[in-house]
Amino acid sequence: MTPSPRAARLSMRTPRFLRAALGCRRPVVREGQTLDRHVQWLLHLDHMMGTPPLTGPSVEASRAGFRTTSRLLAPRDACPSEDRTVEGAAGPLPARLYVPPGADSGLLLFFHGGGWVIGDLETHDSVCKALAVRAGRRVLAVDYRLAPEHPFPAAADDALAAFRWAVDHASELGVDPTRIAVGGDSAGGNLAATVAQRARQPGPGPCFQLLLYPGMDFVDKAPSHETFGKGFLLTSEDIRWFQNHYLSDPAQASDPKASPGRAKDLSGLAPACVMTAGYDPLRDEGRSYARRLQAAGVAAEDRCYPGLVHGFMHLAGAIPAAAAALEDAAQALRRV
Repeated sequence: MTPSPRAARLSMRTPRFLRAALGCRRPVVREGQTLDRHVQWLLHLDHMMGTPPLTGPSVEASRAGFRTTSRLLAPRDACPSEDRTVEGAAGPLPARLYVPPGADSGLLLFFHGGGWVIGDLETHDSVCKALAVRAGRRVLAVDYRLAPEHPFPAAADDALAAFRWAVDHASELGVDPTRIAVGGDSAGGNLAATVAQRARQPGPGPCFQLLLYPGMDFVDKAPSHETFGKGFLLTSEDIRWFQNHYLSDPAQASDPKASPGRAKDLSGLAPACVMTAGYDPLRDEGRSYARRLQAAGVAAEDRCYPGLVHGFMHLAGAIPAAAAALEDAAQALRRV
């Protein structure tokens, strides 16, 4: 049985001596990084309770499971919001606009994670509220089309169409069209990066990229896939499951719309903050992209949180290191 959010948060306060008694003793150290002790306890609890994996046995089961687990340790900021509709590549898409008190004229166009398959507006509602309130900025979350019902490039095309819609409807949204940033976590970070690359011409591109532990390359598997591919929430098996549902043809993997980390020309892109986790299979490809941006003359921050795991924004309601990372993301937005 899945615990309630309150029970899940209380479980993270278990005293150290009791954690040790239950088998969570020695620190986990890999590549000189020490796994955050709160994250270590969370992973230990998952193992003890037999928590189902992120993916499988079916798309429907995975979506339902993610909707439940995504709220257990999520941040609890309150922010007014309203459901809207934006124009996607093939028709209207559900969206949600968050307007914190005293919001400035900027906007973060946010694409949720979930491997292009299992996320939605509800799974990332808490994260969007927290970013909006802490950055003092409107956030527009877009519910792009999901695979396998709508395989690649549907999500990437929807993301670009949503950005262009936001620019065209900036006055309706109460924002400056030149102050629209793009961002997202995991698959959403991938989509935000593709938008930044594809929206350079014509018209104004995004003013900033907030890429949270993004998946950037379907072709080359970086060393972190092997080192952290099992036992740290997101697994290599999960990544393969997502890829097989998103891409209908293996040849699509090298397309920059699927693998923005493989784009040849990164010059002239918007400034970026790329945030990765030390214990994440996707860590190396995210950090590599940040460095490639820097080499292309783009003002890009490469921020790695060595003790955290993939999806840490959803843990910010109970794990101090994740809460600090969330605050860093909000401050990066605020500075734009």
